[in-house]
Amino acid sequence: MANAIAKFAKLTVPAQPKTTYNIGVVNGGTSVNSIPFEVSMDVDMRSESKEELSKLVDTFHGLLFAAVEEENQARCTAQGKIKVEAKLIGDRPAGETPRNSPIVQTVAAVITAFGLKPTYGISSTDSNIPMNLGIPAVTIGRGKGGRAHSLDEWVDVEKPGQIQAAQVALVTFLSLAGAR
Repeated sequence: MANAIAKFAKLTVPAQPKTTYNIGVVNGGTSVNSIPFEVSMDVDMRSESKEELSKLVDTFHGLLFAAVEEENQARCTAQGKIKVEAKLIGDRPAGETPRNSPIVQTVAAVITAFGLKPTYGISSTDSNIPMNLGIPAVTIGRGKGGRAHSLDEWVDVEKPGQIQAAQVALVTFLSLAGAR
């Protein structure tokens, strides 16, 4: 597994479309001096592009199987060869709703009406699933925050900001419901 991680860590991914990966969890063994009977790693791969994400997944699988083959060639396999099983534990496909779509225009108008400035970006949220299916979708932020997905992640939970975020979401929902 260490060989596969080392190979994967050397991989260069495109900055545009934004493509990232992370090995966030590594497990294995029962003590420092025992041969593990099983090891695992949880890998997160994301991209703004379906094609780049698919290429990254394929490359990772190739590196993983190459690392296993190298290990089997370098070690005694009298007790059996090392095997690998790749399991999908989550799938958040790439997707984007065009800025000129009615849903994006409505959200932007509501945000502006509240005296705020809309920002646009591509991210990995639950909206990716409908967007990947061709259904327009957006994710509305809930206020100020920073350092996402880190130990020092933070979000402003002061009441006025939270009330305003709820108001923006409610007015957006009602505006879109009325447009039908």
